[in-house]
Amino acid sequence: MYKITGKQSFDVTPTEGKSEGLLNGDFYSLDIEKVDAQTWHILKDNMSYYVQWIERNDEAKTYTLKVNGSLIILEAKNEFDILLEKMGMANVGSAKVSKLKAPMPGKVLDVLVTVGQEVVKGDGLVILEAMKMENVLKADDVGVVKSVNVSIGEAVEKNNVLIEFE
Repeated sequence: MYKITGKQSFDVTPTEGKSEGLLNGDFYSLDIEKVDAQTWHILKDNMSYYVQWIERNDEAKTYTLKVNGSLIILEAKNEFDILLEKMGMANVGSAKVSKLKAPMPGKVLDVLVTVGQEVVKGDGLVILEAMKMENVLKADDVGVVKSVNVSIGEAVEKNNVLIEFE
């Protein structure tokens, strides 16, 4: 079962391997034809829909679709997500990282950010030489650099705090 939330909220229980299931307790059946890599043509109750994936964020469980030209943003939660929410544990896995620590001892070859700089997930932060290899340490999340605690040429030990985020 999934709880789909957008402008309206729906409970959807699909039948595995089929284009049918229950929608708010009522049976549904879809005729689905793939148009291209991101677009599907769907027939439901003699109504035609062109559905295109615009953006998919599996971590946040949000999906942006274009349905017959209208943009729709949906959130999809499965039974496990709903249970965690009921137990007050919905955001357990989404704690924001406030520090970048050295994963191993090494020498700082370059610092790629400055204080006040905004970073996004995947941005390079520090280049650390360890075991004769260059390792680019990257941002795990979106944030703003609060402090840079190392400089080029500095030797660091495992778990030394290299950068702090706001």
